Amino acid sequence: MSDADPHVSPEAPPEASYDEMTDEQKRHDQLTRAPKSTEADAAPRIVTREGTGGATRIDIADTAVVRPGKGASDGGAEG
Repeated sequence: MSDADPHVSPEAPPEASYDEMTDEQKRHDQLTRAPKSTEADAAPRIVTREGTGGATRIDIADTAVVRPGKGASDGGAEG
């Protein structure tokens, strides 16, 4: 039996425990853990920047594969 912590991301140092991982490493680990997941699943989907008056602006990244709203299969038509 292996002593490896199953919660440690491949991007985390091998000696790191889950509690020692950064938030980004934990996010990557969670999004790539599924059997058919890929690195693309962990790609950033939002972009944040400071807006007017010190407010944080959150936008969908241009590279995001999944976007909010109705999908193409929804069609928007009522039956």
